[in-house]
Amino acid sequence: MTIEIPQYGLKAYALLLTKHGTKEKFKQSELDWIVSSSMKKKIFALLLRCGWIQKSSREMYTCTNPVGVIRGLLDFRVPELVKKARQDYAFTGLSAVEIWSDFSYVQRSREKSPYFIKVLRKDLKYWKTFLNQNEIPNYIKSGGTIGEYVILIPVAKLSFEEKDGFKVDSLNETKIKAKDNDVYAYASDYIEQKYGAGV
Repeated sequence: MTIEIPQYGLKAYALLLTKHGTKEKFKQSELDWIVSSSMKKKIFALLLRCGWIQKSSREMYTCTNPVGVIRGLLDFRVPELVKKARQDYAFTGLSAVEIWSDFSYVQRSREKSPYFIKVLRKDLKYWKTFLNQNEIPNYIKSGGTIGEYVILIPVAKLSFEEKDGFKVDSLNETKIKAKDNDVYAYASDYIEQKYGAGV
């Protein structure tokens, strides 16, 4: 898993990769004559935390293979990340259909992977900060980008059920959503067969 990094980190990675490839080890002192000591520490912390380099010993590092780095930018991280949140949430809409249908219906691909999540209006600042700190693009009510992103849906009250470790809209709410659109017919049938037809 890798995380998108700012341009200064990308340039540092390009320099280290060009100079050392993916096998040769290097120290932080590699950047001594280029940037200040505090900036050097910031760069190495960023590259390490975001998966662009790895520690090979106490003071030595190696570059992560660039093919793996680029592919890793499109890895799915949101589901496990959301479980670590301190505030309540509920996967809703098509995301709830995915979860209740045991992912027999999947709305995502590496190219476009939206998650629809209800959050309390009073917790919106927390969620924006939480997602931004984890470099997850996020929007309120609508938006989109390449790869994973979260659509936050602020609500005054929040209710949810737990399914496979996720907080999600109720089964009945999700059944109604799945029945509303023919595109989700397979998921709707799956949910009905597994849980029964009653709403």
